Amino acid sequence: MVDFAVSPEKNEWLKIRLSSLEIQDRDIEEKFVRSRGRGGQKVNKTSSCVYLKHLPTGVEVKCMTARSQSLNRFLARRELADKIELLVKGKKSAIEVRRAGIKKQKLKRKKRRDESSAPAGAPAQARADKTAQAMPDTTPGAMPDAMPDAMPDTMPGAVQESAQES
Repeated sequence: MVDFAVSPEKNEWLKIRLSSLEIQDRDIEEKFVRSRGRGGQKVNKTSSCVYLKHLPTGVEVKCMTARSQSLNRFLARRELADKIELLVKGKKSAIEVRRAGIKKQKLKRKKRRDESSAPAGAPAQARADKTAQAMPDTTPGAMPDAMPDAMPDTMPGAVQESAQES
């Protein structure tokens, strides 16, 4: 297998991963095509997009994430390994286990958020109405609901009539 433009540890990890899934280089059809999108003249003139097809399973991967062909070759093989692992192992694959854990965590968070935001048994509309009542009107020029009729006499700066007459 060819070494790619990544660290030696990542190259070794990819070799181990592909061999554990019994993916051989001779089973992979590799093509290089022109990329599209961002990257300017570099991606428009070079064939940096990598297309891989695993012949025994028929799984296809196209990778044009990076501007470098060598890095795209590594990324495409990694993605191909992920897809084949999902195909072979199904729900027991590392990707599916990770997805299931994230989904479970999100459900727990949602449940906690819903329980903490409203009293038990309160419908969603009642919570929304209560929130709307608690928020003050902050639009410019809005008048407050209750205006005091007169200023109290004890405010600093208020002139008292009895003091002026003396």
